[in-house]
Amino acid sequence: MVFGYWIMDSAYTDSMNELIDQFGKLPGIGPKTAQRLAFHILKSQTDEALALAKAISRVKSSIKQCRICFNLTECDTCRICSDPKRNHDIVCVVEQAKDVISLEKTGMCRWVYHVLGGHIAPLEGVEPGDLTIDSLMKRVRTGSVKEVVMATNPNIEGDGTALYISSLLGSLGVKITRLARGLPSGGSIEYASGSILTEAIMGREEMQ
Repeated sequence: MVFGYWIMDSAYTDSMNELIDQFGKLPGIGPKTAQRLAFHILKSQTDEALALAKAISRVKSSIKQCRICFNLTECDTCRICSDPKRNHDIVCVVEQAKDVISLEKTGMCRWVYHVLGGHIAPLEGVEPGDLTIDSLMKRVRTGSVKEVVMATNPNIEGDGTALYISSLLGSLGVKITRLARGLPSGGSIEYASGSILTEAIMGREEMQ
């Protein structure tokens, strides 16, 4: 019997095989790691294992997108958008919510964000309308935004997305900047070190 890509091992019970299979579906988790995680759960105290299950259930039931920036939140508006100490004149555009976390860890960002939900990639079937670009344009058109910082990933898709958005913003009289190229070309904001991101934030340049 096969659970997903995992071939059922007759030495395990059905429930154990299913747990191993579910762990194996997680990114970066191979068969051996999946087995170790499953046995860890099996050996752990019941309340510890159930706490993990409860945390997973809570994340799936309570996490949603901020109505303003589309970052992750448990309320209608995320903590960053709700913070009056933030500079709401500057909106930093990122591809994914995890990029917000990476930038925030630098301690350099006092702006607010806009999460696109990905990048434009026609070959992958991702068109501009599949992202939150229209919502970004509405934010800028209110007139309260003075600068838009393009913090998409420094690769072909990210650069293409940034250029597309900047072309739409060009007629709105808003300053458009891009994170400096301290970020390695073809890389990802998610994996960039704090020092590299700090340099990129401080040295951001106006897009032409």
